[in-house]
Amino acid sequence: QVQLVESGGGLVQAGGSLRLSCAASGRTFSSRAMGWFRQAPGKEREFVAAISWTGGSTYYTDSVKGRFTISRDNAKNTVYLHMNTLKPEDTAVYYCARGSRVGGAYDEPVRYDYWGQGTQVTVSS
Repeated sequence: QVQLVESGGGLVQAGGSLRLSCAASGRTFSSRAMGWFRQAPGKEREFVAAISWTGGSTYYTDSVKGRFTISRDNAKNTVYLHMNTLKPEDTAVYYCARGSRVGGAYDEPVRYDYWGQGTQVTVSS
């Protein structure tokens, strides 16, 4: 079974930056799309960003465009989320996920078949 482990979360002031990492174990993800989602208390899980298996295509929710960048290193079985100019509304638990072999909308959770445990990001004002 694939395991995904997120790291890099923490407390940062508004305007600061963080880089989240998601490391895969058990099997490689070199042929799978990868995504990042987030969930704040009392809210549903929300799509943040996704990247194709080659890294040639990326997708972002409108609220993070121009501030966040998703990237991957398939040789290291790792996907990253670079988060710049962070805002208090970015506060949430961030989850990485592996895309399934079934095609579908990149921004829907059902597109993904394995999920990490999440890492907390807190942005203070």
